Amino acid sequence: MRFESMKSFITIPLVIFLTLSLSCSGGKAEKIPAAPAVSIPDADTARLIRMLAPQDNDVNTINTNIAVRLDIAGRNRIPDSVLIYFNGSFVTTLKSAPWELSVPSSLTGSTGKRSLKATAWKGGKSQTITRFVILHSDIIPVTSTFKVVNVYPHNRDAFTQGLFYSNGLLYEGTGQEAGSSLREVEPETGKVLRQHNLESSLFGEGITLLNDFIFQVTWEDKVGFVYEKSTFRLIKKIYYPTQGWGLTTIGGKIVMSDGSNILYFHEPEMFTAISRLEVYDNIGKVDSLNELEYINGEIWANIWMKDLIARIDPASGKVIGYINLKGLLPESDRQADTDVLNGIAYDSEGKRIFVTGKKWPKLFEIRIIR
Repeated sequence: MRFESMKSFITIPLVIFLTLSLSCSGGKAEKIPAAPAVSIPDADTARLIRMLAPQDNDVNTINTNIAVRLDIAGRNRIPDSVLIYFNGSFVTTLKSAPWELSVPSSLTGSTGKRSLKATAWKGGKSQTITRFVILHSDIIPVTSTFKVVNVYPHNRDAFTQGLFYSNGLLYEGTGQEAGSSLREVEPETGKVLRQHNLESSLFGEGITLLNDFIFQVTWEDKVGFVYEKSTFRLIKKIYYPTQGWGLTTIGGKIVMSDGSNILYFHEPEMFTAISRLEVYDNIGKVDSLNELEYINGEIWANIWMKDLIARIDPASGKVIGYINLKGLLPESDRQADTDVLNGIAYDSEGKRIFVTGKKWPKLFEIRIIR
């Protein structure tokens, strides 16, 4: 910059001196050509619209309209049309003022982070603005307590990661390297009737039943297994891109948690995730979803590191309620390696709910007090 300034300072007086010299000597003054006009690009040339509302990551509740307000960037750049999309679904086309609309409540029926896109067109060129809105639950979840109906023995070495009930027996998936297994357990005695051990390098996680097959996932290895229920014979391996935490079954789909607030719905053949559910209550997202069970039209989920079970609406993702199980396992039954609450099983015929935890010595049958 300093060199360029000096260069300009020297050049300008020199030009003036030469011009004056030629004129004074009677010679014809040389005409110095004017500098070519420099075209400075307008930074706003490509801009047709501005989005005034909503702002990025604005919070709304589900089942409500979302107000959208646009502004035109300039009088000479009025768009031919503006196309509006919400979460990938077409909403409407705007062609004149007022450049406003409402995203209808019919498109805001599930919780989570949703995209709002406005694409303006003029003369074959376009400008797109994308904002995100976050949809919370529209209800305040009720917190329920519990009553213990029965207490059964539970194998204290079982690091419980998955649990379900079928035909009078409990099936349990356990975790930790060199300790992961699939077990068939007699509920009344806690006796392990059958056990299949995973490779020592694998950390077992959730299990669930679909038809006559048991699905089991692992934590970080992105591989799971499908077994024949009657024999524990391995049928095939399944693969997925996330961590594997809890599993349950809804209407022929396998639902999996990954430790976040997201539940993935997998088709059982290739275990491809075909949809996902983002879980929120009225305050925000509900993270650390772990073991899952489908009970009376709701997904129940252990929340890792908390004595809470979240009751989730599988249609909308909103938390309907919480079950507070604090104090379920007495302090007198706890040891140094006793870990967190984890494991929910439901006897749909007997209407019985079973819960336990990682390395708990007891399995509890409970009744929910609303």
